[in-house]
Amino acid sequence: MNIAPSHAHILIVEDDIASRSLLVSYFENEGYRVSESDQADDLCERVVQEQIDLVLLDISLPGKDGLTVTRELRACSAVGIILVTSKGDEIDRIVGLELGADDYVTKPFNPRELLVRAKNLLWRIFSARSSNGTSDRRGPVGYQFEGWVLDPHKRQLTSPEGDHERLPEGEFKLLQTLINHPGQVLSRDQLMDAIHDREWTPNDRSVDVLIGRLRRKLGDNPSNPQLILTAHGAGYMFAGDISP
Repeated sequence: MNIAPSHAHILIVEDDIASRSLLVSYFENEGYRVSESDQADDLCERVVQEQIDLVLLDISLPGKDGLTVTRELRACSAVGIILVTSKGDEIDRIVGLELGADDYVTKPFNPRELLVRAKNLLWRIFSARSSNGTSDRRGPVGYQFEGWVLDPHKRQLTSPEGDHERLPEGEFKLLQTLINHPGQVLSRDQLMDAIHDREWTPNDRSVDVLIGRLRRKLGDNPSNPQLILTAHGAGYMFAGDISP
């Protein structure tokens, strides 16, 4: 699916005028429609009214910080969210992913890398919208387990009761990886390689955070899980019954 940059609307939320101007110019030169803001007030309303597809969000905003904004955005929309963080914000990055951000970049970053991440996320967002327009005709698709359905085209998780939720990128990649290796213990290193397309540090606890989020969404009691099991000292294993 080819997406013309002009079809996508990006909102850059950054309080530093030099950084914001650099990003605005860079994405505009690539052909994107770009809006900008130095604060996050009424961001949910703006995302809806201006049909924003992707928000590049500085995590260290004055007043209402980026983590609060991430929570609010994810509660009101399925807009793409890429957090812009500093090197010392590892905990904030993990919390940001837990709150529903799709991706993050660390300052100082290469604008080309940010462009690639934005393109990839926008491709997934537009692909999901296209799939939504034909889902009723295609019927159930994707991975089916214990009454749940994971649609890889939409990154959508459907409960046995029929409730739908679009998973953030990290959660989706992690669940898909586990489902693709049922009954096999996958180490944290293997799972980190699957969910990150960037370098990561040995003390990165993203996998554990995302496992906790998935268990909550799947109703999998963390004290006695039935779907995603913990192999202490080794990693995690998917134990659900996968339907054909």
